[in-house]
Amino acid sequence: MNSAPEADDRRAHDKGRLALVPFRGLRFARARVGDPAAVISPPYDMIDPIQAHRLARSGAHNVVRLILPELDEPDTRLRYRRAARTLHEWREEGALVLDPEPALYVYEQTGPAGLQRGLIGALKLPRDDSGPVLPHEDVVDAVVADRRALMHALGANPEPILLTYEGGGPASDLVEQYAAGPDPIVDAATAEGTHHRLWPITASDEHAVIAADLAQRRSLIADGHHRYAAYQRLATLGRPGSDHGLALLVDSKRHPLHVKGIHRWIPDLPTDPAIEAAGKWFDVKPVEGGYRAAQAELAHIPPNRIAFAAVDGQRAWLISDPQPELLTEAVPHDRPEAWRSLDATVLHAALAQKVWGVTDTADHIRFDHDAKNAVIEAHRHHGLAILLRPVAESTVLDLAAAGVRMPRKSTAFAPKPATGLVLRLLDELN
Repeated sequence: MNSAPEADDRRAHDKGRLALVPFRGLRFARARVGDPAAVISPPYDMIDPIQAHRLARSGAHNVVRLILPELDEPDTRLRYRRAARTLHEWREEGALVLDPEPALYVYEQTGPAGLQRGLIGALKLPRDDSGPVLPHEDVVDAVVADRRALMHALGANPEPILLTYEGGGPASDLVEQYAAGPDPIVDAATAEGTHHRLWPITASDEHAVIAADLAQRRSLIADGHHRYAAYQRLATLGRPGSDHGLALLVDSKRHPLHVKGIHRWIPDLPTDPAIEAAGKWFDVKPVEGGYRAAQAELAHIPPNRIAFAAVDGQRAWLISDPQPELLTEAVPHDRPEAWRSLDATVLHAALAQKVWGVTDTADHIRFDHDAKNAVIEAHRHHGLAILLRPVAESTVLDLAAAGVRMPRKSTAFAPKPATGLVLRLLDELN
């Protein structure tokens, strides 16, 4: 009969171990593209149309042309092929060059959001979501399909997902040592004041130290749920190298991330009837001073109460404390209470669907990380912006550990890694 420790170890092995594998990174050659700040970008889902065109104009080789190929090819049937052609052309002309040997990459970003350091590598994909990588949000199928199709056409992972884990061990020690060491291989300072630096770890003995440390850990997907789901779908095709995906792993003990709320806006929702209908089931309070005043008041409501703000141009309201019978009728009962009392859960299931009759799809409920942008878009589309508070990180971790997915776009962990510092070709895994 196995002893208890042996049985625990076998169960951990069955679920898989957290593994970040060295790979030959594909990087922009400074001698060919110039300032590296001109070729990097935010993650694809943090770029609005105006910013996308500005990034594309900032340099002929800005990575935004790969992650948002519709900038160069509006035909949806051809955009992925265009991205693949662009990647091929950049490699042919020497703008993108493979590093000579496999590496894990120490990544540091400093700026207005603070200091963050972590490891970029090829994440070994677990067999299922009960293992060492914990998703915590639902995804939109169309977005997952888009990212999978892009990576399949490129034969590459163009940008990392963001994972966080509770470390404080030898892997973290190596990250700090390299960040305090010699000149990085990438050093880019963006216009908004964020500094990005990259160092390669190529020594096999240090790879072994990192592997042994991470094998006993588990991680939370902080950002990139759609890309992670796309990794999983790509892996089902059996393409060599698709059983790994590009990831940045950050030790939350050394470098805690910040959790922010993600706002909603609902097009074509007449304001006055919507607020009147909400008042039948929620406490509704007008707020003077627009969306900033509404956010300030929202922040003072205790986290154990359900609340969000609605904004229509210059008018704003706090919407809080739904009647229990509405929650009983509208919110599913097969989830933990922590999930049932999330602001986003109540917004989508009770207020939007039940009270306003708004279908819970990406077309009918839109998302924006910036409150001002959400208000502007809602106003432009004759609707309402709904501003949400951040979810406590402990709640995110508890639900993820229980295998419960939060509503899509419930959290925004920050800071997010830049795209374009290092790319991963599927067929270049050490």
